[in-house]
Amino acid sequence: MSFRVVRITSRCKLETRLNYLVCMTDKETKVLLDEISILIIETQQACITNGLISELIGHGIKVVFCDAHHNPCGEIVPYAGSQDSYKKIKKQMLWSDPAKKSVWANLVRMKIHNQARLLLKRNEKETALKLKEYENEVELDDVTNREGLAAKMYFAALFGKTFDRRNPSIEVNSYLDYGYSILLSFVNREIASFGYLPQIGIHHIGETNPFNLGCDIMEPFRPFVDAFVVESTINKEDFKGQLLSCFGHEIFCGERKTIFENAIHVFVLSFLKAMDEGNPNSLEEVKFLDEQL
Repeated sequence: MSFRVVRITSRCKLETRLNYLVCMTDKETKVLLDEISILIIETQQACITNGLISELIGHGIKVVFCDAHHNPCGEIVPYAGSQDSYKKIKKQMLWSDPAKKSVWANLVRMKIHNQARLLLKRNEKETALKLKEYENEVELDDVTNREGLAAKMYFAALFGKTFDRRNPSIEVNSYLDYGYSILLSFVNREIASFGYLPQIGIHHIGETNPFNLGCDIMEPFRPFVDAFVVESTINKEDFKGQLLSCFGHEIFCGERKTIFENAIHVFVLSFLKAMDEGNPNSLEEVKFLDEQL
């Protein structure tokens, strides 16, 4: 599996040559396309050839574009991720409501479970125990909104009672937003590569959201980004590079230890299987490595 995350941060021309990405500035840098997992273009002064874009899509490489503030603002989603996309999309459109409600409930339970485990590690035992109660109270489709109640307590315990997740002027929110954006990009890449539509979610149904399904699937992984932010000494001059490194850290997926990025691949596949079969038990569990959590 590809493993390199490539960031373009300064003026350059990007093209392809002999199965390499070629970055030309005052010098020439080459990266083998087969080794690239995701390409993030942060600068507004990069020129990219159509030939390279075609090769990136053909290699299944996710391309993320950033705005003038260097924040992710869009990405490339291929028309077809697999040869049997039509068959996969027909299945997706027939996903049953009971399966959607059951699988969404499992995603919420898993997310709250990982939030509680992180709080335990941070010695926030009282809040963690309350979150464990919420985890056990999640109903089909999370109709009682245990996810929202848990999130309110969780962020207050993790970052302080005055923390406001909606306030863009809080520095920590910049770190979280960037980490979540990259996480969503990884999830979207897997959805597209398996031939499904990222626009059609099971819980998120935003008419202007092109990644509803990705927003559904990413939920149990958010606490891993949170953990990196709260446990690391973040250098605000290079926080993006630091956050990208967290996708190389190890977590558990099912009963196997694997790196974060690989876990996303396995988890998305298990999610699609769960929905196609109408069996929420097919969903692999993702969790922290630390046995003390």
